[in-house]
Amino acid sequence: MRNIWAVACLAPCLVMAGEPFTLQQVMSPAFPSSLTAAPAGGKVAWVLDSQGVRNLWVAGPADYRGRSLTRYTADDGQEIGELDWTPDGASIVYVRGGAANRQGEIPNPISDVKGAEQALWVVSLAGGDPRRIGEGHSPAVSPKGDRVAFIRKGQVWWTPLDAGGKPEQAVQARGQCGSLRWSPDGSRLAFVSSRGDHSFIGVFTPSASSVRYLDPSVDRDREPAWSPDSKQVAFLRIPAERRAFMFGPKRAGEPWSIRVADAATGEGRQVWKAAAGAGSVFREVVAGNQILWAAGDRLVFPWEVSGWTHLHAVSVKGGKASVLTPGEFEVEDVSLSPDRKAVLVSSNQDDIDRRHVFRVPVAGGPVRPVTTGSGIEWSPVTASDGAVAFLRSDARNPARAAIQTGQSPARDLAPEAVPPGFPAAALVEPKPAIFPAADGVPIHAQLFEPQGPVPARRRPAVLFFHGGSRRQMLLGWHYRSYYHNAYALNQYLASRGFVVLSVNYRSGIGYGMEFREALNYGATGASEFQDVLGAGLYLRGRADVDPKRIGLWGGSYGGYLTALGLSRASDLFAAGVDLHGVHDWNVVIRNFIPSYDPQEQEARARLAFESSPMASIKTWRSPVLLIHGDDDRNVPFSESVTLAEALRKQGVEFEQLIFPDEVHGFLTHAHWLQVFQTAAGFLERKLR
Repeated sequence: MRNIWAVACLAPCLVMAGEPFTLQQVMSPAFPSSLTAAPAGGKVAWVLDSQGVRNLWVAGPADYRGRSLTRYTADDGQEIGELDWTPDGASIVYVRGGAANRQGEIPNPISDVKGAEQALWVVSLAGGDPRRIGEGHSPAVSPKGDRVAFIRKGQVWWTPLDAGGKPEQAVQARGQCGSLRWSPDGSRLAFVSSRGDHSFIGVFTPSASSVRYLDPSVDRDREPAWSPDSKQVAFLRIPAERRAFMFGPKRAGEPWSIRVADAATGEGRQVWKAAAGAGSVFREVVAGNQILWAAGDRLVFPWEVSGWTHLHAVSVKGGKASVLTPGEFEVEDVSLSPDRKAVLVSSNQDDIDRRHVFRVPVAGGPVRPVTTGSGIEWSPVTASDGAVAFLRSDARNPARAAIQTGQSPARDLAPEAVPPGFPAAALVEPKPAIFPAADGVPIHAQLFEPQGPVPARRRPAVLFFHGGSRRQMLLGWHYRSYYHNAYALNQYLASRGFVVLSVNYRSGIGYGMEFREALNYGATGASEFQDVLGAGLYLRGRADVDPKRIGLWGGSYGGYLTALGLSRASDLFAAGVDLHGVHDWNVVIRNFIPSYDPQEQEARARLAFESSPMASIKTWRSPVLLIHGDDDRNVPFSESVTLAEALRKQGVEFEQLIFPDEVHGFLTHAHWLQVFQTAAGFLERKLR
């Protein structure tokens, strides 16, 4: 095992090699997230992460010029999110700090000796410093504007929004509470009570100091949605499953249903039930709630009966569901308009490797594009004045918040979020590529080809695998911060003369249910290895690629595929960078499903291990860089410990970059920069 070069030494070495831009430059833009519209005043708010310094921003009519509401200054790894407006649009409640792990520890990636906390804060748009409300998360401001409910240690708490308000527990309930939803009149609060193998929908009535559970069953009830008159609650019912298993295909199951219950009596009825076969397993979209109670008492919800994730609608009285977004594409982001007559969605309609925004009438009718072209748009919301806000990017320009008013073209809300030194003109436009996997399945990818004259010597090449696996890389800057960063590294490697292929392997999203629920994927056979192998063979067959200098890199699920490629095909792959990768499925499944016992499911557990890199460790010969944070809540740190021990016994060369107290998706910009400088340096040394 070799020690990692110090980053302070590595960066100057790469600069002296003469690259047209640095990693610092290509990773310099602020990343926007959590876009939300105020219930009044036409305002929108979002979070900007500027090189690890996170702040809350707001913009409103008439100029829609973004301004910062908060003044945090440190790259301290403390996230900001879960924004919730007061009804008058005058203040925003938000959460600062990450969630606790199973030991109750809040993320503290800079190892601050004072520790860290997750707490609610409120800030006024009129000015002044944010005010701390108290420890907790998941804020829900009452429609009356007088108080905010939230979750603290799995229980429902609340507090007046006045400065002198003191938090107190509102509900003492068994299990873990979440998904707080106020009734429109502010008289009741619905929540989900999760109790291990089942869950209930509870309704808390403050005036009576009582809780009623709606239509309880042995199943998992979730996603409560209030009727406009505050008298009924619609919710999903997911059938109970005792022996849960993850990371394997599930194309069909016991069908899920939608129920509506009386909030006062608790009596419920089934409104609609999925058919057997395709679509019988519930598939989520990105939304504040999976059921939207829309105008005309129509319930809008996602269903993939066609093999594609689409929105459907059904009357609250019951009947047949009608599809609102037909076609061979997938709906991802969904938000309801203030008048509840339409939804804004992002999807890959007519552009399979990008995202665009569309307006969909809830009563049915033509789906109208809001954005078009070669850009990527996501997270759309309708402001109270009718303007449409969304986040956008393209191949060269990074993510930023934008607004579209009337028929005017969209414009950026905070142009200063992209600094002057950002090298947009120097970036390459990735090309769409489709190649056959080793078993013949067509696989989509993005190809980054270096600019400039073709050198006399063939180029080194690198494969990139995203995490998830429920992700899709696009033909431009990604809408998730983790992959926004990954896109930056792929651009940087291309600028250094590497041919880069970003692979959308099977079990990812964007290409329909059968591709996502690929047979034998993950812990049930590792069929994605056929895509890894096919991608390597595709690069090896290119006239501009040196077949002896092909590497791979990826994080999480992408780290799994990196390790799988190195353990099974070291003759094809010369080196790899494995960020917090999965190395033994049985360990990782237990991390997500604590009740999973491999001894109770011996056949499944045996196949899960055989689908893991640890099963083929004896044929691993190529060097690897292992990167991991030891407070990882997704992939246990023990996965890297176990792999390192095995590689030592094998005599396989490996290097390591370890971050004490860091989580899965590195929380500080400094750590991301160190990760990528080290990864790029490793690939330079091993593949040059």
